[in-house]
Amino acid sequence: MKKIGFLLNPVSGMGGRVALKGTDGKASLAEKLGAERVSGKKAFSFLVSFLEENTADTQFFVPAGEMGEDSLKASGITGYKVISDPLYPSCADDTKDACRKMLSENVSLIVFCGGDGTARDVVSAVGTKVPVLGIPSGVKMFSGVFAVTPQAGAEIVRAFPDIPVTDTEIMDIDEEEYRKGNLRSEIYGIAKVPFIPHKRQGGKWVSSGSDERNRKEIGDFLAEIVGDDILYLVGAGSTAKAFLDSMNIRDYTILGVDALYNKKIIGKDLGEKEILSLLLKYEKVIIILSPIGAQGFVLGRGNQQFSPEVIKKAGVGSIFVVATGAKLRVTKELFIDTGDPKLNGMFPDSISVICGDSLAQRVPVADTGVNRR
Repeated sequence: MKKIGFLLNPVSGMGGRVALKGTDGKASLAEKLGAERVSGKKAFSFLVSFLEENTADTQFFVPAGEMGEDSLKASGITGYKVISDPLYPSCADDTKDACRKMLSENVSLIVFCGGDGTARDVVSAVGTKVPVLGIPSGVKMFSGVFAVTPQAGAEIVRAFPDIPVTDTEIMDIDEEEYRKGNLRSEIYGIAKVPFIPHKRQGGKWVSSGSDERNRKEIGDFLAEIVGDDILYLVGAGSTAKAFLDSMNIRDYTILGVDALYNKKIIGKDLGEKEILSLLLKYEKVIIILSPIGAQGFVLGRGNQQFSPEVIKKAGVGSIFVVATGAKLRVTKELFIDTGDPKLNGMFPDSISVICGDSLAQRVPVADTGVNRR
């Protein structure tokens, strides 16, 4: 019998679409801004995908209620044991307590649904005693502990333990500083993680700053070809924002989504609802994104404002991807995780990434199990 611990952070990821850049301490504000809970939906997607094959040899060990049991009930899984009864609303201590109780049940793997903060809590309780795997539902997921999608996570768990287990770093950032536009990351521990190529993401690569000239080349090139009467939605990061720098525009949010129309900023640090409102007003749109270095995620990590609804309205062809040569050297594949498997499959097998003045490099889009056109 395969014994697996399973839990989720019920509020993880709520801050994404409403541009809070994280949910730590901001769940109530996210709700006031109209955010919906996404972690349960991600957990359900993982569990339903896991059920696609026989699971009679698997027993889950879960916290009661919304931290795990509710998701298993909703998916139809009956082979589980409740090992803790967290209070509502749950907190980090509930996660740690559940993990310790899972260890006492001799689980061979712990699967959690959350982001980098949840990963920190899990690993602080279990260390490297058992492998862990994250189902991505946070806003930022820089650690290498996460499956690329919930469906990929199900494939990994089904294959475990007959697959390699590797060590990876658990990273997290200071969310308050992140909301101010400052990216300060720190390594909090090492985890053991089961691995299948293309199914589990790598850790974030941090630029050394030596490619500043390359960023300027990219920005200058985009500024030269900018057209009138086009809505530009510029994603997070210094490479994407180099476009605005080259147009002598400084009043932007480095880690948010900003809108430009006829060379003027018309929206800053936008959430999903604000973007959708702009798309109703402006017919022509270009979205400028830069992948997370080494991880290769174009969508689904830190830019959930570009929701499936936004991408469908704007069109897959509206997305321009930019990256420096240094970043591309450590980014061999691009990943798409919109939250909608059918929409993921609408992206091409490779994307032309602008990497200099009139220079572009085609980078393959990783096959994570979706059928592409």
